[in-house]
Amino acid sequence: MEKAITIGSVVYSRAGRDEGRYYIVTEIVSDGFVRIVDGDVRRLDKAKLKKLKHVKVTGDAIESVAEKIKTGAVIYDSEIREALRRYNS
Repeated sequence: MEKAITIGSVVYSRAGRDEGRYYIVTEIVSDGFVRIVDGDVRRLDKAKLKKLKHVKVTGDAIESVAEKIKTGAVIYDSEIREALRRYNS
């Protein structure tokens, strides 16, 4: 069974130049696309549009980041990097 993808979900890139890196979902664009960031190469101001079939959902979610995105609070790339530190190390 496929895990549900939500804002704040941690995903693993399975294809493309960014293959092998972990990202956080910042927006669900449509049924087949999401926007992802890692706070380093892909910052919040230039989120990557990625097909769902090219990412693997880990089942983890970063709730603090998700809450800030949903409420529209200010969020920094450093917070994203810190949240993903244990994944991308």
